[in-house]
Amino acid sequence: MSKDIKFNFLNADEEERYQKHLTLKEIGFEGQLNLKNSSVLCIGAGGLGSSVLLYLAAAGIGRIGIVDNDQVEKSNLQRQIIHETSTIGNLKIDSAKERIKKFNPNCEILTFSERINPKNALELIKEFDVICDCSDNFGTRYLINDSCLILNKPLVFGSVQGFEGQVSVFNLYKNSPNLRDLLPESPSKNAAPSCAEYGVVGVSTGLIGILQVNEIIKIILKKGEILDGKILIFDLLNMNMKKLHLKSDQLNKRIKSLSQFESFYNSDECCESNDEIKSINANDFNSLYKAKPNKILLIDVRENEEFSTSAIEGSISIPLSHLNQEQESDLKFIKKESLNKEVFTICKSGKRSEKASRILSKFKIQSRSIKGGIEKVKILWN
Repeated sequence: MSKDIKFNFLNADEEERYQKHLTLKEIGFEGQLNLKNSSVLCIGAGGLGSSVLLYLAAAGIGRIGIVDNDQVEKSNLQRQIIHETSTIGNLKIDSAKERIKKFNPNCEILTFSERINPKNALELIKEFDVICDCSDNFGTRYLINDSCLILNKPLVFGSVQGFEGQVSVFNLYKNSPNLRDLLPESPSKNAAPSCAEYGVVGVSTGLIGILQVNEIIKIILKKGEILDGKILIFDLLNMNMKKLHLKSDQLNKRIKSLSQFESFYNSDECCESNDEIKSINANDFNSLYKAKPNKILLIDVRENEEFSTSAIEGSISIPLSHLNQEQESDLKFIKKESLNKEVFTICKSGKRSEKASRILSKFKIQSRSIKGGIEKVKILWN
């Protein structure tokens, strides 16, 4: 469905599927058409994004965009319920799209296999009516916020940590607060730990994601009390809930260009390191491996189930989920085995191996990630 096409009807499947919406006076036929003719961009297909995407589809949002460049890992499944064990190693956008299309084939799903950044943010965001922030780092959150300010787009914000979660709506109206009114200082000063460092209970992402969708539906329908100028905070461990009021400072709206804060969006203290990781294409690795296999340490960072199904002869299995924990035994083993050898990392498509090489570099273990992953290398060897 093009963003310029507007429907004035529901098909037979939609009339049956959305029957409970049609009987609600707050929604009805007109409201359901508004949902069908609306578009939402979900940035992140992880814990928050999983419940957001499923409930957007269930509500009948016509166009749903998904931005994510990560792959499904086993450790994601504890909270990222849109993905399945069978999709481990797949791109999250592909896994999510497949699930949504099975769930509600009436939705148009647009996927963007990239990390949102200052160069693509405005182009991605301008095509959608409502933006939903399901990201997991401060650099990205501020980038999304500032892009929405420039483009006058409503932003539904959510975040989780441990058993706690927050949800709010930014930039709904001209005088509405935004993220900079909530967090004017940089993340380095707030010293907030990441999900990987602190952990998160799965149901907290589910709850906050559902509340984000509830705000999106109200924004589209123009019904109810929207969390504009308010932030709702949940403590699921003690079952406490409170609502705080936010004041808008017009100084925080003076953002005309993303170039004002580009270094901040990309800084190591706000988001994942952007340091270049050395890589090698499948053709070049194939030549090296055949020429001197005894001088190469090939680390397969897929999960054990994937490795047992198919693996390159001579490779060793150390899943990325293990490397993420930075276990001393794994690192000592790699350092010992890599003496007088070149180290390479490999996964299904090359994304996880890049992360693995980045982790290894922190411990002075130089490695190269194989572009295209095991599928490209296997094709060359067939």
